[in-house]
Amino acid sequence: MKVAIASPPFPKSINDGVFWIEKLVKEASEQQAEIVCFPESYIPGYRLEVGEHSPEKLKAALHEVCTIAKEHAIAIILPMDWDHPEGILNVAYVISNKGAIMGYQTKNQLDPSEDTMFTPGNKRNIFEVNGVKFGIVICHEGFRYPEATRWAARRGAKIVFHPHCTGSDSNGTIPAEWGHKDNPYYEKAMIMRAMENTIYFASSNYTMRYPESGSAIIAPNGECVVNQAYGKVGVIVADIDPDKATGLLAKRFKPELYS
Repeated sequence: MKVAIASPPFPKSINDGVFWIEKLVKEASEQQAEIVCFPESYIPGYRLEVGEHSPEKLKAALHEVCTIAKEHAIAIILPMDWDHPEGILNVAYVISNKGAIMGYQTKNQLDPSEDTMFTPGNKRNIFEVNGVKFGIVICHEGFRYPEATRWAARRGAKIVFHPHCTGSDSNGTIPAEWGHKDNPYYEKAMIMRAMENTIYFASSNYTMRYPESGSAIIAPNGECVVNQAYGKVGVIVADIDPDKATGLLAKRFKPELYS
């Protein structure tokens, strides 16, 4: 299966976000990718930065991205804010290559700073595209709660997608090398989520001026198959071999030892 990870700039508006989605989806499709994942809350943009949203605008954007998926015959993982009677959910919609909504995954484990921003979800889901099962963990729950990734791996996921948002456009430093020992812990956590479950882990971040992590696809043995250069807008594409994602270590977990 050929998968793509998008690293777009932070959107200036919902319309700007949809513009970049179409541009990067086209780029992924031209490289024969079967699915492409965007960063956390890409529409309308992570809420610490962008406050523009309304149910009507969000629904219209989702409908437009469904059309883009159909036109380019590629599945899309589209992270969004989504209105809920109890508050705003942080979700990742899965759209088929025919433009149909297959469902969504909520962010269930919020960062403490998000407690007043989002309402946590309470369900986990497994999705399937072209015969390959996958899960989704969103930002903090992929970095800090390995149980979320293991849940998907123990249920047959060959790859877990990880839309996230780390870094800043206003201040910080620029890492010199992906996975370097002096980088923040985020990239090391990506490696561990793959290795500790024997699956692929594919992480998507915004292209920030001062990134704290870079988008990457990690193999079941912990090898970084491909990563996006810091500060560069675009997509990375890699062939993954589902047979190598055995889930061996995830399946050997013995929950009864911790009851």
